[in-house]
Amino acid sequence: MTTVSVVASSTEGGVSTVRLCRPRSLNSLNLEAKTQLLTALNTAGGDPNVRAVVITGTGKAFCVGQDLNEMQSGEQSVSPGDAVREHYIPIIRAITTMPKPVIAAINGTAAGAGLSLALAADIRIAADSARFTTAFAGIGLACDTGISWTLPRVIGHAAALDLLLRPRLIPAADALRLGLVHQVVNDEDFSDIVRDTAAEFAAGPTVALASIKAAVNRAATSTLDDALEFEATQITLTSASLDHKIGVEALLAKSKPQFTGR
Repeated sequence: MTTVSVVASSTEGGVSTVRLCRPRSLNSLNLEAKTQLLTALNTAGGDPNVRAVVITGTGKAFCVGQDLNEMQSGEQSVSPGDAVREHYIPIIRAITTMPKPVIAAINGTAAGAGLSLALAADIRIAADSARFTTAFAGIGLACDTGISWTLPRVIGHAAALDLLLRPRLIPAADALRLGLVHQVVNDEDFSDIVRDTAAEFAAGPTVALASIKAAVNRAATSTLDDALEFEATQITLTSASLDHKIGVEALLAKSKPQFTGR
């Protein structure tokens, strides 16, 4: 069996990269991969020196979702529903509640729960060779890993239902047109664009970015009054941050702010 390695590493610029390293299995998620992925995400989320996170894959795939060989072999000791509750739900919550920007660097095929993983990220950058499919209905499964919530909010209810009910491979250019991804870049430029985007976020006002992310996510299920009140609490929080002071001083001085992440 291929050895699973999910590695999180922080660069000097404050970017943590979480890379799925099961290329022979198209970065499918077995028990070990799911456990290590969650640990890596929680570690990055809790590290004050990390100000942006990149999730990506190794080889030709970003992630094709659940390892079906493990499911069929009986190695998965819990029911599929419990596996979702124990692993996939915490992974998605770790991404969506992380108080820093998360970039899905989609280097190749994103399918099933792998597509769900990408949709949970704040920014999605795809290589030109990447392909996308919901996959679930094609193997007689309901959708999971948050895609019923994220996909309609990303591309709209009608388009999301169509992709879920009629799964097919979507080329990167069509994914961009649908709004599945924010950017598609040439394969040879992919790593550089991802690095530069992550560095941009890592140099930003981390507290403010976290507050904006939290406000937008909360507003998706809030009334207007609730959203307005939450914004007020976040203004109180961010106005006391060092980066707010730095930002105002830089604006008045007509200089570029050098944010600290605090």
